[in-house]
Amino acid sequence: MKFEKRRAEWRLGRWTAKRVVAACLNLPDRREVLARIEIRSAPSGAPKVQVLNKPAPIAISLSHRLGTAVCAAAPECRALGCDLETFEPGIEAFIPDYCTVEERALVAGARTTDRLRLWALLWSAKESGLKALETGLQTDPRCATVSLVQAPSRLREEAPTSSSHAFSGLNEWCQLQVAVRGRVFVGWWKQEGKFLRTMVADPPPFQPIPLVSPPFLVKTLSFPVNPSASAGIFVDSK
Repeated sequence: MKFEKRRAEWRLGRWTAKRVVAACLNLPDRREVLARIEIRSAPSGAPKVQVLNKPAPIAISLSHRLGTAVCAAAPECRALGCDLETFEPGIEAFIPDYCTVEERALVAGARTTDRLRLWALLWSAKESGLKALETGLQTDPRCATVSLVQAPSRLREEAPTSSSHAFSGLNEWCQLQVAVRGRVFVGWWKQEGKFLRTMVADPPPFQPIPLVSPPFLVKTLSFPVNPSASAGIFVDSK
């Protein structure tokens, strides 16, 4: 069952990526067109796009979690990484081991109700940074240092509690950066429901733009999928 679930999410990620590539390249969102788009893996494991067996002028990054997938796309020659995470109880038992002293201090200074989500945010940002570096978790996450450029004002204990949304970043993009192995990737993060999205790029990107694709007939797919369970974002550099 676990293997089937992982395979379904992997296929959902590829399907999402193909639709994002089609939208970016102004290709029709039809099954026969998507079949010509290939998402291959570089030796590093990073996804690379080919259309009709030729490299496409686009960079992508993929992530999937709990039946939901996201794909970030940017012009080629960009270092790009994205990640999708949830903030589930239990993550606080292992994520701190992969955080720096400064990152742990950031969480310690946050409101108690926000700490679980902040741990998830730090982990997600590290994942995005390591994907942009094209090493993934082959690089120790402790080598990646996350800074929240737009400091979430409501993450501190002394912050006002009148707002119903105590966690800054809810349904809006906020800036962050990830420093790893002498490089600094600038990016964005956002919370939507139970999910946290992060993305980073080099050169520094503008705020991500949601990609809107035309409706796709789910019955044409060879596996079950919820059309709302995939999303694409396009990022360009300053």
